Amino acid sequence: MTEWDAIRRTKTAVTRSTMVRDLRQLGLKEGMTVIVHTSMSRIGWICGGPVAVIEALQEVLTPAGTLIMPAHSADVSDPIDWENPPVPKKWMQAIYQEMPPFDPERTPTLGMGRVAETFRKFPGVRRSSHPIYSFAAWGAACDQIVDGHVLDDGLGQDSPLAKIYQLNGWVLLLGVSYGNNTSMHLGECCSKKLKMITRQSPILLNGQRRWVSYRDWDYHEERFSQIGHAFETDPRETKNLQIGKIGQADSLFMSQRAIVDFTANFLKQGPVHRSK
Repeated sequence: MTEWDAIRRTKTAVTRSTMVRDLRQLGLKEGMTVIVHTSMSRIGWICGGPVAVIEALQEVLTPAGTLIMPAHSADVSDPIDWENPPVPKKWMQAIYQEMPPFDPERTPTLGMGRVAETFRKFPGVRRSSHPIYSFAAWGAACDQIVDGHVLDDGLGQDSPLAKIYQLNGWVLLLGVSYGNNTSMHLGECCSKKLKMITRQSPILLNGQRRWVSYRDWDYHEERFSQIGHAFETDPRETKNLQIGKIGQADSLFMSQRAIVDFTANFLKQGPVHRSK
């Protein structure tokens, strides 16, 4: 979307102060731990762009809280797994030889949007070390969230998602829906219904670039919309979900623990995807 399109589709200018108001009305409070997924184009024309979005979130949470965003880089991976789009097989050897290793400071995010990409470079933000599933965090529990992000099971029990769960954190879907809710992958892991697969990525080991293999799960986020609808319509979950708007963006604010547990329980009722 061009800036002209954003202006034309926006009824009232969205500013840091209006977003602060909207965030508080939705339920965000000082001291909370919140993982945020955003679509800037859905918010409307924003005075200050992604910087204003981040500063509004920080103002509401304050340094006593913790702000987390996904900083995933799925392209730092085995080219044989690339499908959107694939690359010619004759390119493979050059990619294996030349692909830069993952670097938390330099590797850009892929497909995370302007807000997440801006956030990873913000003052005081730290990024975890997983080559494809990293997270960026700011605030009181920043170090606790990002430290110790192991290669195996990168969205599972030792991941930043699990640490948000332990802290009774929250999920804000700002202009996006359940298909973008990374926390639901933790629910998939907890369901024990997934197939185990192997991936590889280039990383730095003792200052040397090395391709390393690690265990991962075959995730199925295409099911998340169905699970999310069931979550929204379950009367037992009413206390765990708030629905509102940030600017012009339809937004969802939910207990991360509630949506993770709901996802796990929902999937436990389905067929088992056995590990190899």
